[in-house]
Amino acid sequence: MKTIFRGATLVGLLALLALAAHAEDVPRRDDLSDEDRARVAKVTEPATTFDKAERFERMQAGATTSTKRVNADAFSHASANLEFAELQRFLLGNGLFRKDWVSAPSSTQASDGLGPLFNARACQSCHIKDGRGHAPARTGDPAVSLLVRLSVPPSEAQAAAIADGRLAAAPEPVYGLQLQDFAVAGLSAEGRVEITYEDVPVALSGGETVTLRRPTLAVEDPGFGAFHPQMMMSARVAPPMIGLGLLESVHEADILAGEDPDGRDGDGISGRAAMVRDAKGAWRLGRFGWKAIMPSVAEQTAGAFSGDMGLSTPIAPDHWGDCTQAQAACRALPHGAQAHLGAEEVPGDLLDLVAFYSRNLAVPARRKAGDTAVLAGKKVFYEAGCTSCHRPKYVTRRDAPDPALRFQLIWPYTDMLLHDMGEGLADYRSEGLADGHEWRTPPLWGIGLSTVVNGEAGFLHDGRARNLLEAVLWHGGEAQAARDRVVSMDKRDRDNLLRFLESL
Repeated sequence: MKTIFRGATLVGLLALLALAAHAEDVPRRDDLSDEDRARVAKVTEPATTFDKAERFERMQAGATTSTKRVNADAFSHASANLEFAELQRFLLGNGLFRKDWVSAPSSTQASDGLGPLFNARACQSCHIKDGRGHAPARTGDPAVSLLVRLSVPPSEAQAAAIADGRLAAAPEPVYGLQLQDFAVAGLSAEGRVEITYEDVPVALSGGETVTLRRPTLAVEDPGFGAFHPQMMMSARVAPPMIGLGLLESVHEADILAGEDPDGRDGDGISGRAAMVRDAKGAWRLGRFGWKAIMPSVAEQTAGAFSGDMGLSTPIAPDHWGDCTQAQAACRALPHGAQAHLGAEEVPGDLLDLVAFYSRNLAVPARRKAGDTAVLAGKKVFYEAGCTSCHRPKYVTRRDAPDPALRFQLIWPYTDMLLHDMGEGLADYRSEGLADGHEWRTPPLWGIGLSTVVNGEAGFLHDGRARNLLEAVLWHGGEAQAARDRVVSMDKRDRDNLLRFLESL
């Protein structure tokens, strides 16, 4: 079996045992009739000809696809097939997503409870216009839409908890699992993120040279004493919000069918699922987050409320968020839960509205899907082997909880599995059952509009890539062969590949 964690660590051994214990629980797609199963198999077959766009390809998120005018609001529209009552829920969720929270106590009792330590006052602060965040452009610039995960080597008990899905990583004893670079009045922030860059030139065929930037991460001005000497850090930019409900509605069996952890097919691609414990303690497939540690949109939303803003929800009920017991000054400050409004700072009905909004942010329609250069780039994308991880198509569950998301042919270009992406992208920090070289394949739909929505948008987990070609050139590990094909192909093919990606 493929080694999941490098080295004979206790975490790695326990992770192998945990995965093996659940191998017999792999589900089969049970929402389709035999007739539907045949239809789904046919429409999700990979493309074999590239002389014209495939049927329905322009509507890459099925009936939910937004066909509204492309501008800076391109990622902020509701699923096109929502009923009127659902659209009202979407708009309420939108208001909460944009809302600035304040510290407690406050006269605006329904809006207080921020922090005491936090990264942002509103969801929209990181997910800029519902799109992706960005890394600091230069040394000394603020890390506005980027956060830093923290952890230390786990103890034996912590390693067991990680393998059993009860813990994502061993927290830094004082600073927890995430660095909060803001704090309420009277409290020190945990530190200031500092990123420096080293130029990395890459020669391409035809004489072109691209200069990548390799980031080095540091934290200055620690607010609660020295960091653990073995502290590990990983920078993360906020991902785009579009299409999350559709990804949640892909049947688990369709994702698990793409696993090849032992590399049996010999293609060098050995993606594997990130199985996690949900809020009720059940094993589920991790789908969200850069290392796929969250199984649902609701839990991802609650995790962001807690870790990014220090706000409690029914799923994450600690009123002080990621503030640890060692940070006594933080935990001594008041929280914002109001008994007449609910037990948490963000009661369940409000969490549900934000999760509904997050599930129903529409993916924009493709542009120029039938353009000759785009089709040529699509062929290059297939021939280079990119579809081995960026799987083009799925049909969502017939029994998805949200009617608007049921039985939709979608084109997200992801397998939602973990892959070893090589030394260049390694953060050397395990999270859940993902090791320090593994990342979940991000969906590509909408990627061509990223800089239309946010002109400073960055690509890859830490935003180091300033454009799509740089993102491709950072690929390594299981994607090394595909990356090398892009380097060696002629410039026309490379330009067409980029045109295809920009059309998504």
